[in-house]
Amino acid sequence: MAEFSTTDTLPTGIIFGANGIQEVMQNVKTIITTPKGTQPLDRDFGISFDFVDRPIPKAQAMAEQSIFMALRKYEPRAILKQITWNADPLNGSIKPDVTVQVRL
Repeated sequence: MAEFSTTDTLPTGIIFGANGIQEVMQNVKTIITTPKGTQPLDRDFGISFDFVDRPIPKAQAMAEQSIFMALRKYEPRAILKQITWNADPLNGSIKPDVTVQVRL
């Protein structure tokens, strides 16, 4: 099984009719960018954004746990391998780069 990263394999926008690895990676991106509670008919979908405004180490730990649980529940074909954090010190933001192993 090969490993894929969200920053390496995802084009911008949605690819309708995607299949295989492209479908799984598109689902991973959708899951990790959707705030929990915002999806009608499935308020548990996505990740918790309770980490916002927390100290960076605590925010990263909270986000990692939420990403792990959401991927396990909503995209079991993606096995989480690593989360690398990209920081932007100018605006104080952090962005996860999620690496998964795709099981088809």
